[in-house]
Amino acid sequence: MRREEQIHKMEDASIVWDIVVIGGGATGLGTALDAALRGLKVLLIEQADFTKGTSSRSTKLVHGGVRYLAQGDVALVLEALHERGLLLKNAPHLVKNQSFIIPNYRWWEGAFYTIGLTLYDILAGRLSLGRSVHIGKKKAIKNLPLLKQSSLYGGVIYHDGQFDDSRLAINVAQSCVENSGCVVNYVKATGLTKDANGKISGVEVKDLESNRNHTVKAKSVVNATGVFVDSIMQMDTPEAKDMVRPSQGVHLVLDRSFLQSDYALMIPKTDDGRVLFAVPWHNQVVVGTTDTLREKPELEPQALEQEIEFILNTAGRYLTKKPTRKDVLSIFAGLRPLAAPKGEGKNTKEISRSHKVIVSDSGLITITGGKWTTFRKMAEDAVDTAIKNVGLIANKCVTTKFKIHGYRPNPDLNNHMYVYGSDMDQILDLEKQNPEFAEKLHPNHEYRASEVVWAVRSEMARTVEDVLARRVRVLFLNAKLSIEMAPKVAQIMAKELGKDQQWIDEQVIAYTKLANGFIVR
Repeated sequence: MRREEQIHKMEDASIVWDIVVIGGGATGLGTALDAALRGLKVLLIEQADFTKGTSSRSTKLVHGGVRYLAQGDVALVLEALHERGLLLKNAPHLVKNQSFIIPNYRWWEGAFYTIGLTLYDILAGRLSLGRSVHIGKKKAIKNLPLLKQSSLYGGVIYHDGQFDDSRLAINVAQSCVENSGCVVNYVKATGLTKDANGKISGVEVKDLESNRNHTVKAKSVVNATGVFVDSIMQMDTPEAKDMVRPSQGVHLVLDRSFLQSDYALMIPKTDDGRVLFAVPWHNQVVVGTTDTLREKPELEPQALEQEIEFILNTAGRYLTKKPTRKDVLSIFAGLRPLAAPKGEGKNTKEISRSHKVIVSDSGLITITGGKWTTFRKMAEDAVDTAIKNVGLIANKCVTTKFKIHGYRPNPDLNNHMYVYGSDMDQILDLEKQNPEFAEKLHPNHEYRASEVVWAVRSEMARTVEDVLARRVRVLFLNAKLSIEMAPKVAQIMAKELGKDQQWIDEQVIAYTKLANGFIVR
C-alpha cells in the first residue's frame, strides 16, 4: 500500500471512477472495500491520516450495545450482534471474545441483568460469543479482585467483542488496495464538480503533501466524513441544514494494576445514567466513556475538565484502587457522528446510534450515524444506494464472508505483534535481513524499529503521529512514553522516506505538541 502508486493512480485523468469516497474512517474504508470487491472502480481520499478522527478513538469494543437493548432498540442491537459475529470470523487477529462482569450492588440486580443479558445472547443466535451467567460474591471478587466489596451481592458475566480500531482500519485499506481499489491519505476534497443537469460528476482534490490540485471524475460520490459530513453536504448545497450532532466520548488509560484481571468491568447505569467500562487493552486498562454534546466538529477534540473528573470519580466508586489524575497514562477524546437533526432533544444518550443514508438532488450520497461495529453493513447500504442511484453494474456484496487482510485465527495474545496477523512473518523477515530493525524503540516498551519500517513501506504512514498514534498505538497507551520514542521513530522514517534533518526536527516538535494534549496535568 504505497502512497506514490496510489497517487499516480488517482492522478490518471483517463479514469472515470464508479465511486469516489470522501473520508478515510471506518465507514469510508468499509465502503471502498465493499465497492472494490463488487468489481467497481473506487477511489477513497482522506484529508488527514486514516482514522485520524473518531474511528481511532473508540472504546475498543465490537458490541451489540447492552444499553440500547435497555432502551428497547432491539433492531439496532440485533444488527450489531450479527455484525459483531461476522467481524470475529473475518478478522480474528484483531477482534476477540471479551468477558465482562456487571457487579450487582442491589438484591434484585442479579436476576434483572441475567434475564436481560440472556435475551442479548438469544438475539445473537448462532453468532453468540458465550452464555451469560450469574455468579456469587466470592466468584465476582475472584474474577475482579479490585472490585469494591462493600454491599456487593454478586455479578453477571456476559460476552462481547474487543478490537484494535485503527489496526482494523489499516487492514481494511490494505484489503481494498489488494482488490484494485485506490485509497490515499492526505488528500483533501476542496469542491464538487457537476454536469449541465446539476448532477455530481467528480471531486476537486488537493494533495496536501505536494500541494497539487486535481479533478477526479466520478459517476457517484459518497460522503463518509463522520462528524464532518455537513461541510461536504454544504459544499454540494450551501443552504443544507446540519445533519450531525457531535457527541464527545472521553476515555482514560490506566496501568493494568487498576484492574488486575482479564475480565472487563461494566457499570450499566452511573449517577447520570451513562455506562462506564473498564476494559483491558494492550496490557493497559481503557476507562470510559462520556457522552457530551459539542457544538461543532473538531479534528483534535480535547477532554473537558468535568469529563475527566466524572470518569475518575465513577471508577473510584467501584474500584478499591482509586485512580487519580497522576495515574492517567493517556487521555483521548472522540466525536461520535450522531445522526440527529437540530430539532431533537439535547440528551445525547437518547439520540439514535443507527445510521442514515441520504441522497441529495445532485446525487451526493451521505452516510451518517452508526458505530464501528456496524461499519460493514453501513458500507453495504452506501454502495447499494450508489449502484441504484446511477445504475452501476456491479456484483453482489460479499463482505459478510470476506477475510480481511492479516487474517490469522487463534493469535498468540502474549506477543504484542499479534495485531499484524499474517503480516507478522514479513515483519520478522525484515529483522532477519537487517538486525538493526529488531531494536526496541524504547527500553521500557516492546515496540520495535521493524514496525516503523513496515508502517512506512506497507501501511502508508507519512508522519511520526501516523506511526505512534495509529500504526502502533503508543500515544493511546502512554503519551509521555510516546514522546520519548518520537526522535527515534522520526529518524527511522526519514531514512525510509528520504527526508532530511529539518523534517526530523519538525516532526518531533509537531508530535510532541500533539501528544501533550493526551496528557492529564
